[in-house]
Amino acid sequence: MARFHQLLLIATFLPLCWFAMMAVHELGHIVGASVTGGSVTKVVLHPFTISRTDVSPNPRALAVAWAGPMVGVLAPLAMLAVFKLAHVRWWYLIQFFAGFCLIANGAYVGVGSFDEIGDTGEMLRQGCRAWCLWLFGLAAVPLGLFLWHGLGRHFGLAHNGARVDRGAAYVSCGLLLATLLLEFALSPR
Repeated sequence: MARFHQLLLIATFLPLCWFAMMAVHELGHIVGASVTGGSVTKVVLHPFTISRTDVSPNPRALAVAWAGPMVGVLAPLAMLAVFKLAHVRWWYLIQFFAGFCLIANGAYVGVGSFDEIGDTGEMLRQGCRAWCLWLFGLAAVPLGLFLWHGLGRHFGLAHNGARVDRGAAYVSCGLLLATLLLEFALSPR
């Protein structure tokens, strides 16, 4: 049964991190648009698409573009700090999520600069230098990997046979199902 809980946690938590990372990233664009006088016309968080926030008018497009990855990494780090300070039982899930967000946003911005995809294309069109994007990626990805270091035991991946918390596995499964239901029900493709 321990192997089942390990597989359940890993199989549900990875996609949950992906969907939650996209939601936090898009929240950044929404916040960026609202504080710069832009108007959000559409937010796409459907499970079968890459997330997107459409803003029109968008008077500060560069700030809105940067707000996605900045909030996308800072919000999970803030959550981690709160969970650690409060000694929350499943802090390691938030630490993994924060690392995931750092790696995903860092790779997206750093590597995306070469093909000018998504936000990075907008950043470059708005005058941001490519080296700024690379610097963001070079800072975020290693920090994400650092946060992941040593977490394997919580996922049953340690050499000493550490056990996975059953509750964490079931909560992860429930959160993934709830996220999918919400995204299917509320988000356009």
